[in-house]
Amino acid sequence: MDPNKEISEKLKKARLKLGLRQTDLAKKANINSNYYAKVERGEAVPTVTILKKILVALDLKSSDVLPF
Repeated sequence: MDPNKEISEKLKKARLKLGLRQTDLAKKANINSNYYAKVERGEAVPTVTILKKILVALDLKSSDVLPF
């Protein structure tokens, strides 16, 4: 599986588990909601800084989503 797609799917699963909409998560992470939607669809690859914001908002560790 494509690593970006794998990360995207894990982010989406974690967001849904918390009962958040994409816009809720984006606001919590202080990022653009359209950009977050692209990340979740695998259309955009977040920088390390953005990924950290997303992980903090989801209360995840990098090892929870990174496939290596």
